[in-house]
Amino acid sequence: MILVLNAGSSSLKIEVFDEGLGSVISGRVTNLGTSGELKLGKTASPVETRDHALALKLMLAALAESGFPISSFTAAAHRIVHGGTVLTQPARLRPPVIATIESVIPLAPLHNPNNLAGVYALQETAPDLPQYCSFGTAFHATNPAVATRYAIPQTHHDAGIRRYGFHGLSYANMVAEFGDALPAHLLAFHLGNGASLCAIQNGQSIATSMGYSPLSGLTMGTRSGDIDGAAVLRMSKSLGEDETDRLLNKNAGLPALAGDNNMKTLLERDDDAAKFAVEHFCYWAARHAGSAVVAMGGLDAVAFTGGIGENAAPIRNRIMALLSCFGDVPVHVIAADEEKQIARDALALIAEGR
Repeated sequence: MILVLNAGSSSLKIEVFDEGLGSVISGRVTNLGTSGELKLGKTASPVETRDHALALKLMLAALAESGFPISSFTAAAHRIVHGGTVLTQPARLRPPVIATIESVIPLAPLHNPNNLAGVYALQETAPDLPQYCSFGTAFHATNPAVATRYAIPQTHHDAGIRRYGFHGLSYANMVAEFGDALPAHLLAFHLGNGASLCAIQNGQSIATSMGYSPLSGLTMGTRSGDIDGAAVLRMSKSLGEDETDRLLNKNAGLPALAGDNNMKTLLERDDDAAKFAVEHFCYWAARHAGSAVVAMGGLDAVAFTGGIGENAAPIRNRIMALLSCFGDVPVHVIAADEEKQIARDALALIAEGR
């Protein structure tokens, strides 16, 4: 069995998969650093955790009590948000790989340190258990240079200022779920609180809407999506850098337009602000989609995943209506499952003897 871990800033999520990629059990520890909850399967209990190490210790104890001792796992596998330009494939977490992940922390300062905290904690608790990782940026490493390069001086490009793209594990899982039925030119939408799209040609990412950070691209749950750099500079002069960062990432997007980032609530409302926010979300998704179709040189099918993409039929229908100029193409809904993709990657590496 494979133990998949996703260590976030205030939570630790786990899921256990068998060798056939069947989900066996899942759980999470919430509110790390304060009073939280440990949930495993159908049971839940209050816990006090000071850090990821204690949260993992408590989770492993709960797994053992449920019949899944650490000895029952073949390996553990982690979600790492950013691999930079070097780590573009799943990998075994040996010292050089860990050092490289540490070196790209400046590219994902809010995510990679937390992801690594789970790695360190498991190393301490189970040093003999092989650990693997999959990267959220890796799927987009196949984007051509013309799609990733900003028109900025070489020194800044060399310093890492370029488009990377995110949600890669979700898109990789989508490709795997299609299998032999994968369309040659697939327009893929990952629509949730974070939202992006990806042009997938013959199973590879050709272009994606997110860039240097997850801020760019579509209108999102709390992120602004694309905004002119000059506007950001003006806001930063007025608000300061930290407050501007917080505004664009935490207080923009749907709440800035209609006071709420819950798409279900917005669709149920009948006021002008909610209707505008919904239309803004769909309009910019479709508008960015047009550029993705150009990047692929065609469109054979559209696929939706993510909480909104899977559950909000009115959003799918409106986006497809805006894309009707590209013809009538099949529409698919694929369940988002990054954890399954992480387990799939780890099993593949194990099968290769790596």
